[in-house]
Amino acid sequence: MNRAGTCTAAAGVALVAAALWWAMRAADPAALTAGAGLGGAPAAAGLATGGAHRPVDAAMAPRPGRSAADDPLLSPTLRQVFEEMLLEAGEAGDPATLKQRLTALVPGRFPPGLVTRATALIERYVDYRVALGGLAPPADPQDPRALRTLLEARQRVRERHFSPEEYDALFAQEAPLDRYTLARLEIERNAGLTPAQKQAALREAEGELGEAERAARSAAVAHVAVAAQTAAFEAQGTSDSERYAQRRAQYGDDAARQLARLDQEEHDWQARLASYAGAQAAQGSSPEQLQQLRQQLFTPQEQLRVDAALAARRLASPGGSPAR
Repeated sequence: MNRAGTCTAAAGVALVAAALWWAMRAADPAALTAGAGLGGAPAAAGLATGGAHRPVDAAMAPRPGRSAADDPLLSPTLRQVFEEMLLEAGEAGDPATLKQRLTALVPGRFPPGLVTRATALIERYVDYRVALGGLAPPADPQDPRALRTLLEARQRVRERHFSPEEYDALFAQEAPLDRYTLARLEIERNAGLTPAQKQAALREAEGELGEAERAARSAAVAHVAVAAQTAAFEAQGTSDSERYAQRRAQYGDDAARQLARLDQEEHDWQARLASYAGAQAAQGSSPEQLQQLRQQLFTPQEQLRVDAALAARRLASPGGSPAR
């Protein structure tokens, strides 16, 4: 393969891996659905892996149990409703406060006969989201085996928090996209396939997706394209005004403004992480002083993901030292 082709393939692999990891961590329901992104055809996946045993595929399959079809609470839109309620509840200092706010919102979202069950379920959903935020990023986001390990960890978290029927209502729609995304990553990374064989395997994998999954995949690609553009802006040191101009031309004024706000929030987050990482690396900082600084720099909700974020910074920096 020529240099241009190699770069294109590498970029494709990076985007697929980014889509999966980004989607697993995102709070937006559409992004979470996109992160499901592992869908795919067993035949295509077998071609990519040489037919090796893939235990995570079983983990991504619907869990056995009674059908949720006749349960008015466990509707296909339940997860979207929960995510909308989380947005409505806003930033909370701790999970207990968030649960109190959500409890107050439940009667406005569910009929009286479902309020008690819905309250208990959304409280467990908060616990699930907290546990999910504690999953460490893979050492190599482009390594299919690392992503399989991550998916298996996510699956265990889900199984701890939800019954089979609840699981189906909340997550079963993700499975096809999950299998597809992982199959695509494995195909792209398979050095034993020719470009033509890879294209055929990718078409076969995508052919297994239904119309809804293809639409979700398109949305995921759009989100990842924005993320890739932002990463390029950061690497090139693009000014705020130039970022806004390019985004406005591509996505419109409202989206450009929202992305500018997200840029500022991300820069603020990274600056606080850098301050804390510097204090950790400095000589003479006691555990008590570090804990006090942690509480000063981060909200209780942010503290739940500080350690994972610091681990990601170390992985991204040369030599594993804290990124500056």
